[in-house]
Formats: sequence, C-alpha cells, structure tokens
Amino acid sequence: MRVRVKIRRFNPEQDRRPYWATYTVDAEPTDRVLDLLVQIKSYQDGTLTFRRSCAHGVCGSDAVVINGRNRLACKELVQDVGRSIQIEALRGLPVIKDLVVDMEPFFRQYRSILPFLINDEPAPYDERLQSPEARARYDDTTKCILCAACTTSCPSYWASSDYVGPAAIVQAHRFIFDDRDRGAQARLAILAEGTGVWRCHTIYNCTEACPRGIQVTQAIGEVKKAITTGEIR
Repeated sequence: MRVRVKIRRFNPEQDRRPYWATYTVDAEPTDRVLDLLVQIKSYQDGTLTFRRSCAHGVCGSDAVVINGRNRLACKELVQDVGRSIQIEALRGLPVIKDLVVDMEPFFRQYRSILPFLINDEPAPYDERLQSPEARARYDDTTKCILCAACTTSCPSYWASSDYVGPAAIVQAHRFIFDDRDRGAQARLAILAEGTGVWRCHTIYNCTEACPRGIQVTQAIGEVKKAITTGEIR
C-alpha cells in the first residue's frame, strides 16, 4: 500500500520556523510507523532526524505525536493509523531538530521527586523481603518507561513547565506505596507544593497517552489522597 507521511520538521541551524514535509512510501499494513521513518531516512531524505533505540516498546525513546495523539512510533501499525499519517515532535518540550525534543526539563522533574528507594535502616543479610500483596500495591506504576508521552499530553504541563507532570508523579507513586521505602513523607511534601499534584485537573489525557496502559490519573488521585489523609499503606 502507498502511504502519505507528513512530518513537521525544524532545523534551528537553517529554519526560521517549523514546516511540514510530505513523503510517499510503500508499506505493508503490519509495518510500524517507525519502519516508515527509517525508510524515509534511508532512501528519501537522510537529513530527517528522530530518536529510536530498542524498537520494541520498552525504551520509550521514539515517542512522537501521531495523527494528533502521543504514541510510540515502534508500536503503531500502519493498518491502525491509516494511509495518511501526520507525525510531529512531542508538545511542551523544546524541539532540538525535527522529531527530537530536549528531554532535560522532563528528567529534571523526574529527579525532583527522589526516584529511588530510601531506607537508612540496617540492611538485612540477604534482601528486604516483601509480600506479594505489598508488591501488588504499586505494581501498575512500575511499568513506566519514561517516554514522556503522558507528561507532554497534559495541558497543565503545556501551560507551566514548573509542574512536575504525570510521569514524575507516577514514579513517586511507585516508591510512596512501597512498604520497604522510608521516604514517602519527603516525596509527599514535594508533591503537595504548588508545582505538584494539585496542578492535575483530572482530564485523563495522560492515561490515554500511556503506551504501557498505566492508570496514570488513578495513580495521581491516590497520591492526592495520601497527601490529604496521611495514609500510605
């Protein structure tokens, strides 16, 4: 099948503003959008710039806006998105070139919520044991691959880059509800600030955008409840 691919391009070294470039490629219905980008770069325009790594929906590096929705290019099939495909860089982050955005603001917010296990108690000889039930409490938020699809789909984040964003809250949730961790109160204090969870207006864009199916809005709601009630177990 012949597919029309329209890509929003921008090279700061030579372009005053972004522009749309259109390419026509041959594709199989089961080809992925990433395959089309690789084909265009390999055979039509070597200057096209985009990120990719594992190409299996695990690394999260090829998140882009496909037909108006945040998606991983390596997971979207041509048969699902149609013969006319529009691709642009993630919104809310500075564009470095074409489909590549500067992820530093995103990772700065991620680092701000202390995304690591905090426990100063004497370590046991072998490991810190945890019951299957305790592990299940935060299982959903362990699936985050930091692709930024949720955060860059959020109007609150578009309006203010000071907002920590859905992905950072998801990562905080993963540790707040881990019963081996002792840093929950520190994270809740961070997220209770004006740039934290109260910027979320529960419109579910983040949940719809997540390529791993994480219930992002629900996780944010659970963090809000923990702040207001003080209950984390």
